[in-house]
Amino acid sequence: MNLRVRATLSIIGALLLLPVLGGPARATSAGDVVEASRTTVYLAPGKLLEVPVKAWHLRYRSTSATGEPNIVSGTLLVPGTPYPFGKRPIVGYAVGTHGMGDQCAPSAAMGRGTEAELAIMSLMLLKGWAVAVTDYEGLGTPGDHTYMVGASQGHAVLDSIRAAARVPGADLSDTAPVVVMGYSQGGASAAWAAQLQPSYAPELRLKGVAAGGVPADLRAVAEHLDGTGDFGLAAAAGIGLDAAYPELRLSGYLTPEGAALFDDARDDCVADLRGKFGGRRLAELTTADVLNLPDWRARLAENRLGASAPRVPLFLYHAKGDETIPYEVGKTLRKEYCERGVNVLWTSLPGGSHVLGAVEGAPLAVAWLATRVAGLPAIANC
Repeated sequence: MNLRVRATLSIIGALLLLPVLGGPARATSAGDVVEASRTTVYLAPGKLLEVPVKAWHLRYRSTSATGEPNIVSGTLLVPGTPYPFGKRPIVGYAVGTHGMGDQCAPSAAMGRGTEAELAIMSLMLLKGWAVAVTDYEGLGTPGDHTYMVGASQGHAVLDSIRAAARVPGADLSDTAPVVVMGYSQGGASAAWAAQLQPSYAPELRLKGVAAGGVPADLRAVAEHLDGTGDFGLAAAAGIGLDAAYPELRLSGYLTPEGAALFDDARDDCVADLRGKFGGRRLAELTTADVLNLPDWRARLAENRLGASAPRVPLFLYHAKGDETIPYEVGKTLRKEYCERGVNVLWTSLPGGSHVLGAVEGAPLAVAWLATRVAGLPAIANC
């Protein structure tokens, strides 16, 4: 072999080893974009009323509740007009419950024109903010959706913001001001993002988090929903926890009817969950007191919000007449955050239902987030 060939082979070999040896090829990390493809989103079914924004469907890297790397999907929305006040702010928007099947994912709904929460996102797009919408783990990607698993959802929200700043052509900055908003499942996800951000994504310039109708205590919510028309939401949370934590072994505690119902629910959207499980009780479908099994007790406690203090101001809102997430659950979260010294602005809404709480609270939440983006002092009412 002549010297020129030998030298060429040596250079090729060195280049192939660069990722292993820690050379110029950067190792993948949470928030890295795996794929970003242009897409179109619509406000109405039948692909009517196209939203006038630049939009990308994303697949990005994140982290599971047990610390394993995973890939999550989502959608990035960026207004087409320039932002006149410096770096364009980025919102991590966490949607409420959509269901368990990939077809239920907000990315899919936006493409069909059936995403109701686009109305709320539009309030932020009109301010010139970019909006990163996660589909969460397993909703739009392989595997079961880890529904209501705090760390999984919080990581997915924070990494959607990281990914947004890394999308080619989106012209977003990784030092842009950041805010997070969500209601119901999204409210829990937003609060988890707030709690996790100091250790998981300290580089994000997080200014504030708005979280409404927060199911902060999964045990309390499950006990409240047992036997009601919304028991399907508690069942879905059981599937989500079981997907995140293999030691829970939910299938080992289900009756034959329970096994069939829970298995069938793994690809259902929220309306089907309500229809199939409405009025049922957990005791009818299980062979043990699942919520009081040691492994389940430990994971439920781990997924209870309020144990650590976010470092940014929070806007918490809850409807007094919320029939799905008890008002007292929201008040308890406020109390625990206040006791930990968090700057909390609590708003009690007059709405008589969970859905009305979302409608009434959204404009207030967006207005409060705008004060955070503007750098105004955050007023608390602990």
